[in-house]
Amino acid sequence: MVRRVAVIGAGSSGLACAKACVEEGLEPVCFERGHDIGGLWNFREWSEPGWAGVYRSLVANTSKEMMCFSDFPMPADYPNYPHNSQMLQYLRLYAEFHLLPYIRFQTTVTRVTRRPDFSQSGRWDIETVTSDGEEEKHVFDAVLVCSGQFGYPSSPLEDLPGHQDFPGERLHSRDYRDPEAYRGKRVLVVGIGNSGGDIAVEISRCAEMTFLSTRRGAWVISRMSRQGLPVDISSITRFNQVLMELLPWSLLNGLLERALNQKYDHRLYGLQPHHRFLDRKVLINDELPGQILKGRLSVKADLRAFQGSGVLFEDGSVEENIHAVVFCTGYRSGFSFLPPDLGGGPHGDPALYRRVFPPSLLPPTLAVVGLIQASGPIFPLVEMQGRWAVRVFAGLSFLPPKDRMLEVMEGDRRRNSGRHSCHRTAALTVSYIPYMDFMAEQVGVRPSLLGLFLTDPVLWVRTLFGPCTPFQYRLSGPGQWSGARQAILTQWDRITGPIRTRAVPEPESSLTYGFFPFLCVFGGVTVAIMYTKLKLF
Repeated sequence: MVRRVAVIGAGSSGLACAKACVEEGLEPVCFERGHDIGGLWNFREWSEPGWAGVYRSLVANTSKEMMCFSDFPMPADYPNYPHNSQMLQYLRLYAEFHLLPYIRFQTTVTRVTRRPDFSQSGRWDIETVTSDGEEEKHVFDAVLVCSGQFGYPSSPLEDLPGHQDFPGERLHSRDYRDPEAYRGKRVLVVGIGNSGGDIAVEISRCAEMTFLSTRRGAWVISRMSRQGLPVDISSITRFNQVLMELLPWSLLNGLLERALNQKYDHRLYGLQPHHRFLDRKVLINDELPGQILKGRLSVKADLRAFQGSGVLFEDGSVEENIHAVVFCTGYRSGFSFLPPDLGGGPHGDPALYRRVFPPSLLPPTLAVVGLIQASGPIFPLVEMQGRWAVRVFAGLSFLPPKDRMLEVMEGDRRRNSGRHSCHRTAALTVSYIPYMDFMAEQVGVRPSLLGLFLTDPVLWVRTLFGPCTPFQYRLSGPGQWSGARQAILTQWDRITGPIRTRAVPEPESSLTYGFFPFLCVFGGVTVAIMYTKLKLF
């Protein structure tokens, strides 16, 4: 019987997993090699091997109501998009939720191996070393790997001709902290992910000129959506998910791309990507088009080579007198402490059923949490992964046979490979609401829209048409939170509160009351379609 669970890492994933263990009556021991919690969100002035660094100005790309843990809303006075220091403070508040006694700081896990009787017991030998060099050996009934996917920088520098002779500064985004060092200089930023966009914009405010090199381009959206609301509040809804299931993707892509290009033409701005809008993650950036329009930033083709102090791009263009190159080209994971036979995925990542369980392990007493990519908030995802894993450890939820798991993994790979040329991205990518609902089904906490429609119409409207906030997964079942319904009904107060800092009279209107009967009829039809065709209940 599983009792003691090793949790590797005390970032957002590790904290959520430790809490999931406590909720199920298990005893977690969380090993954290640093002196503090927070993982990626813990800003450091310096870089360290194996640590992902965040820049000083980093702000979350997902809003606080979507990104919080399912039974722990962020403080009402937080802005909708918190600064990294506020995210760390939120995690500290969460850890004070009876989790700190389970964490062993400044302790690094160096090796995880199966015990000789693993096939019967499912237990693991774990070796650790403290910051003082003290080595220890432990035995655990199960393991949750929460060490993250941003451990080691990935850079094409060594493959670029002429890089040895480049006299300027070359660094990875992990080592970037603020733009002051680049004031008055000509800077090239390579990579158009969220970090690349943020860093390029920030440097462009003080540099002589900033260039942003991209291989494939990107669809760029703002954090702000219609009516000034957070974009994920408007877009990540169950009703929108129904539309995506029912309507052709070509139609949806066309409508979304047209709307974006009406704001600014991505082709004119050099941002037009090779892929369609829904095929890959978008770039979330509020200022990139504006900096291009002001002439402070120029979008360039893929970087091909260094030429002295200049750089050559794929289209043959050259930029001279470059003082610094910042590579925002992502990270690779580090799982060297795991048994080699578990690293069968792209780039040595573990091959995982539903991005959590190695299919070759019987009994399934090891899970990897947080090795995932999604167009949605990460905290609820890792929390649900942890809840599912712990239920499996405790024998309260069961995995399918190995052959079935491999079949599902292959199906996921094929489906994603058509949209992602990178094998690793294809292996890690999930669709947010369907993936959350799948795991919630395994845990026993998936909200029943039909049940809500019949018993609580007000909550049903908020659940179907409103943002798919994580509180929905605490309405019923294991780990039910008595405050979940109220959290959903008051979420708009927490969204608008930090914005509404000046009282403005509300217009008189009876539209809402006249619209409600129509909404109920339309919603009833939607529920029927979902139940009969999509089987989303």
